[in-house]
Amino acid sequence: MTKFLLAVHVIAAILAIGPVAVAASMFPPVARRALAAAGPAGRGSSGSPTGPDGPVAAASLQLLHRICRVYAVVGVVVPVFGFATASRMGVLGSAWLIVSIALTALAALVLAALVLPAQTAFVEGAAEPRLAARLAMSTGLFNLLWAAVTVLMIVRPGSTTGA
Repeated sequence: MTKFLLAVHVIAAILAIGPVAVAASMFPPVARRALAAAGPAGRGSSGSPTGPDGPVAAASLQLLHRICRVYAVVGVVVPVFGFATASRMGVLGSAWLIVSIALTALAALVLAALVLPAQTAFVEGAAEPRLAARLAMSTGLFNLLWAAVTVLMIVRPGSTTGA
């Protein structure tokens, strides 16, 4: 049963967190292009808030934001199966796991409080260039946190499970 839970946990992490990480990373460059297409006054030459090249960028922003939102919700499965696996392995009190849980919670907070709201501002057309830079930084932090969690899950410092 432990191997099944671990397999589901890892597959869920790959299929749920991976798309969020990629889509969130793609969002800031597309947002910058959308802002550039809008021009300095916020309106392109066509009179559209997204400019003459902006409809494609706007559609891309909507798609990337939707991917982030949907897969963020699906990503809740990852810690659920993670806790089940850890419980089954008897490692719930291990320092590496506690740090991983804290980093996962922090990553979720960064996504929910910084990344998704900034993306929403771009999708709704209420963003400015400075927000693109902050969004890129927040997204980088989100991805860095997940990289750290992944390393901890593989290396498991001090683990004696032998798995």
